[in-house]
Amino acid sequence: MTRTVLPEIIVRPAPGNPRRAIVQAGDLTFPAALGRGGRTSRKREGDGATPIADMRLLYGFFRKDQVKVPLGTTLPMTPIDKTMLWCDAPQDASYNRPARAPFKPSHEKMMRGDHLYDICLVMDWNMSSRSRNRGSAIFFHLAKPGYLPTEGCVAIKRRDMLRLLPLVGPETVVRVL
Repeated sequence: MTRTVLPEIIVRPAPGNPRRAIVQAGDLTFPAALGRGGRTSRKREGDGATPIADMRLLYGFFRKDQVKVPLGTTLPMTPIDKTMLWCDAPQDASYNRPARAPFKPSHEKMMRGDHLYDICLVMDWNMSSRSRNRGSAIFFHLAKPGYLPTEGCVAIKRRDMLRLLPLVGPETVVRVL
């Protein structure tokens, strides 16, 4: 049986709050958190803003100690372990790329105590064609309680992510308006 994969996910700003959004995925609609800096068309490293852009979903990560597998998506998904990091140091050759501990340049841990990356999808922001200081680690991940702002990502509740995963694949584009 062939499964239909959504060609796009639309992320619209929520009325009255620049750090919140409405995610439209086919017939599904979810509330979401955006960056603490709202949205921007001029994304810079550390600005806390979510880029206004069309970003293809590339692949994802998940914590197999926190999430049942299979996840039902055609996206390539890699289990997270304690050595997995993401480089956010603009001057390093690994900028905006996965890295492994031990790693001295600035980075994020992928295995987080707050569980935001228990399911984490990598969007093609500054990945295919990297530029220093244009922003790193722009993910589609799990939201904090109360949809508190992210550092520039799009975040939804776990239950919504589990409903969304079977509908997305490498051809899906996330359009932040």
